[in-house]
Amino acid sequence: MHSKREVLEHLKRDELLAAVDRFGLTVEDRRVRSDLVAALGSSRRADLPTILEDLPRSRLKELCRAMGLDDSGREKALLITRLTDAPFSGLRTATASASVEAMATVRASRPHQRGVSARRTGEPVAAKPEGPREPAPRSRRNELSAANLGFEATLWRAADALRNNMDAAEYKHVVLGLIFLKYISDAFESQHAELEVQRAEGADPEDPDEYRAVNIFWVPQEARWAHLKANAPQPAIGKLIDDAMTAIERDNPSLKGVLPRDYGRPGLDKQRLGQLINLVSDIGLGSPADRAKDILGRVYEYFLAQFASAEGKKGGQFYTPSRVVRVLVEMLAPYKGRVYDPCCGSGGMFVSSEKFIEAHRGKIGDIAIYGQESNYTTWRLAKMNLAIRGIDAQIAHGDTFHNDRHPDLKADYVLANPPFNDSDWRGELLKDDKRWVYGVPPAGNANFAWVQHFIYHLAPTGIAGFVLANGSMSSNQSGEGEIRRAIIEADLVDCMVALPGQLFYSTQIPVCLWFLARDKKNGLFRNRCGETLFIDARKMGTMVDRVHRELTDDDIAKVAGAYHAWRGDERAGEYKSVPGFCMAAMLGDIRKHSHILAPGRYVGADISGEDDEPLDKKMKRLTALLRDQTEAAAKLDATIRANLQDLGYEW
Repeated sequence: MHSKREVLEHLKRDELLAAVDRFGLTVEDRRVRSDLVAALGSSRRADLPTILEDLPRSRLKELCRAMGLDDSGREKALLITRLTDAPFSGLRTATASASVEAMATVRASRPHQRGVSARRTGEPVAAKPEGPREPAPRSRRNELSAANLGFEATLWRAADALRNNMDAAEYKHVVLGLIFLKYISDAFESQHAELEVQRAEGADPEDPDEYRAVNIFWVPQEARWAHLKANAPQPAIGKLIDDAMTAIERDNPSLKGVLPRDYGRPGLDKQRLGQLINLVSDIGLGSPADRAKDILGRVYEYFLAQFASAEGKKGGQFYTPSRVVRVLVEMLAPYKGRVYDPCCGSGGMFVSSEKFIEAHRGKIGDIAIYGQESNYTTWRLAKMNLAIRGIDAQIAHGDTFHNDRHPDLKADYVLANPPFNDSDWRGELLKDDKRWVYGVPPAGNANFAWVQHFIYHLAPTGIAGFVLANGSMSSNQSGEGEIRRAIIEADLVDCMVALPGQLFYSTQIPVCLWFLARDKKNGLFRNRCGETLFIDARKMGTMVDRVHRELTDDDIAKVAGAYHAWRGDERAGEYKSVPGFCMAAMLGDIRKHSHILAPGRYVGADISGEDDEPLDKKMKRLTALLRDQTEAAAKLDATIRANLQDLGYEW
């Protein structure tokens, strides 16, 4: 068995440095390799699996060979398991203890939540809004992240280890289907216990109508979690799960065609499937049933994000990073009305909207949710994601452009992250569509087809917020510039936000947020006719690993706060332009820039970095610094030359 320090000794210096920076550790001398190993080896926060997760698969294989371990297999999780000496059973035990500890923390810190039936019937909850947070020092950022996600992350590591060689896109449905099954079983058992207590008063715990009356899914005997867990070690467990899914769909019409039923296939390892059932069983361990929904919802959301990361580009088809969603939701502030997402993916926009309402003391029943998703498997994910949180929504399956399932809907809020630069939307078949008020979008790019679809479905006082590729702000190809000009001249563009790159799993390119207002003088906010706010957030965010960036709570609050102050939200404070960050422009200014909407053209330069050091003094200081560095470089060259000569090489 290899210790943590032994594994660290095999890492390269740059790998050790990256790990030290990730966990914000203090090192006596960063140039000394042994000091880096010592800092990481003695830190409880710097856990070995997390350190190894940042390494590519080829490097993990090298480490396995160097330490005399089996390097076979394509999955990183399996290689990390070998290097960290954490067998499947060990992960299972660690997960159970972590679950109990994490749930105790959650219960102690979470505001009072409603029961399962209350959430589904739309009764309000008096949740406390989050107060302003002190920004965490950079050295503690990863520590806080690990604390917040420790419970979900531990479960993920265990579940991912059980994946073995299965493709992430396939394993996703195996895991999420079981989590959903556990949720409806927990909700059912909670109501079942209540009905048992009321049996003397005439209640029947085995009457399906008793559950439907309070909007809880009826779970037949063969689909109840206790039955599946008891049979988890059996070779026929896959067929039992498929039968359970079939029975639930049969008795709950709203779930028809939603649940995965492919657990009995020969290629799925039944021993690992049984272990996965035991793992999922621990999620609600020791928690009241009326809280199981929230815990399972957190796990479901976290797992969606991890699967999106594992699938890379394909992950973008069903998942929008939660921090990007939060920017949209916080800026639009959908307190009341109809919320619509015509390309809803796995439903993250809707989940975030409900979280926003709860956090701001709103009433869940005050919004009605409508959505559509063209990909069938993604539509199923959305239905389960919303059901697991008790969100009642009208989510249709079908192609939004060619089969609009909500043709007469006029939404108060549109929230969306459509596919970027989609060239396969068959636009040539829709040249005369009534939605193209501002110009026929090119068949080779659906960006402005989506924009006009959003506008078409806006109510007279509606507001839309959506993600698009940066090219949408300036492209003049195939008539896109003319469509953008027409939308601008119609005074629909309320705000433009430029975001940093590396926020998405599906692409590393930077993106932008569009905010359109059907009527800028509708009385909800101040009259903003002829004005547009530009926000440049490209320098915001922090790197959470080597390829992904996240916006912090403070970043989100700063962007949303600027927009709310500018448009005149109550209690938002006075708006002030900040050079390099935000600036309002009149329609005439946008015309001077040829109707290009890139915020960098309007916000000006950030002058906060300028100093008052006189030029002569600065030049003397910099010249002296250059002289010292040149002398040091010459000494280093001489040392290298001498060492080469000692080895018999002339330079």
